[in-house]
Amino acid sequence: MTFRAVNPATGIVVHEFPPLTPSERAALIDRVHREQQYWRRTDQGQRARFVLALGVALQAHREELAEWLSLEMGKPIVAARAEVDKCVSLCEQAPALAERALADEMILLDGVSEVRLRYAPLGTLLAIMPWNFPYWQALRFAVPTLLAGNGVLIKPAGSVPGGARLLDRCFTEARAAARAADASMPDAPCHVAFIEVEALDAVIADDRIAGVTLTGSDRAGRHVGAVAGRYLKKVVLELGGSDPFLVLPDADVARAAAHAVAARTVNSGQSCIAAKRFIVCDAVYDEFLARFVDGMRALRVGDPRDEATQIGPIATESVRDGLAKQVSDSIAAGARALVGGFTEGMAGFFYPPTVLVDIPDGAPASREELFGPVASVFRVPDVEAALVKANDTPFGLGASVWTRDPALATQCIEGLDAGMVFVNEMVVSDPRCPFGGVKQSGMGRELGTLGFREFTNQQVVRRAHLPESRR
Repeated sequence: MTFRAVNPATGIVVHEFPPLTPSERAALIDRVHREQQYWRRTDQGQRARFVLALGVALQAHREELAEWLSLEMGKPIVAARAEVDKCVSLCEQAPALAERALADEMILLDGVSEVRLRYAPLGTLLAIMPWNFPYWQALRFAVPTLLAGNGVLIKPAGSVPGGARLLDRCFTEARAAARAADASMPDAPCHVAFIEVEALDAVIADDRIAGVTLTGSDRAGRHVGAVAGRYLKKVVLELGGSDPFLVLPDADVARAAAHAVAARTVNSGQSCIAAKRFIVCDAVYDEFLARFVDGMRALRVGDPRDEATQIGPIATESVRDGLAKQVSDSIAAGARALVGGFTEGMAGFFYPPTVLVDIPDGAPASREELFGPVASVFRVPDVEAALVKANDTPFGLGASVWTRDPALATQCIEGLDAGMVFVNEMVVSDPRCPFGGVKQSGMGRELGTLGFREFTNQQVVRRAHLPESRR
């Protein structure tokens, strides 16, 4: 497999990079493993020094990092800068979060023994990362994991190699800056590795790899989970989502519709936590739909390097073609497109903002994840029906509920099969809050206290109180 970047706005190949050879791959794994043996003995202050230096390096390369996102995967430049800024913020916040999340905990017994729970490093971990948020997805795993004392080997998606190389350069600059401030600092064990897909099973099986995380499709997650299970390796899987956006009868419809447009089109609709199925109670359906369609129609599609662009191209031709087929199959089954739903006359890998209604059960737009700016809107009679429809999907990542009634909000929170429920807000990721889902949306958590602890040895230390010696 060659790491090959194609500009999705034009379809033109930008550059290609070869994967690591078997000997290069083995040497890099050995390097990270050796570095981690020293890194695990550092204290939180030293680990924090590297992470803070990484934030400085990212800020220094902000514009270049953002430009790679626009060039390689079509992210609008304003959103690209926002992704870099979010990574910088993570580096600034994470050390304080780690200090609290990874502190030893005392367990009170009967006074005969002292019991302490400590969060010890697990080892060197493999991260198989996606193309839609190449920096944020990698760092929201890597930063907490490094602060826990682990080593990190990041395998980037094959379509975003230029940005991955620059991210690795930021790691190198942060290591140098941390050593300049503290001569005793060991090298932080964090490296980008151009590993071909065909070699990943062997890397997971390697005795020097203690665990693996993947952000990607449920199909890829099943495979990686099965391989990791075969070798009894710790695994965290952050997979897809077909997130519901519930608009209840008492909702502020204007506010809900405005947020619905933003929630559906974040990253040009290519986000696992983007709202995808809009489930609207009958009492407010007509008003919501009219406002929502107007908002989707008004979005500006264009060159991702243009500051005014809101929707860029789909990242790859295969993803665009898959999305187009899901829409066309849904329309063939009886759905109607109120706006969009076609690609004729569009150069590159663009797909227009689309709103589908009258979607029959069994159509792709009814239950599947549509990765692009395509919204599925459903009319339901009441809150109970909304919950049934919301849960009618194999996924369970996030959900957004819009209501003024605290009792209805509680009913939805308790009734939704989702790892995250946001009330009167769109679903977002936040360093302070655990992130993850249920069902085919994966297992394990990133970020928050739970994320810091996922890849740790949760070690119980019990000491007996010995009687004093008698003279």
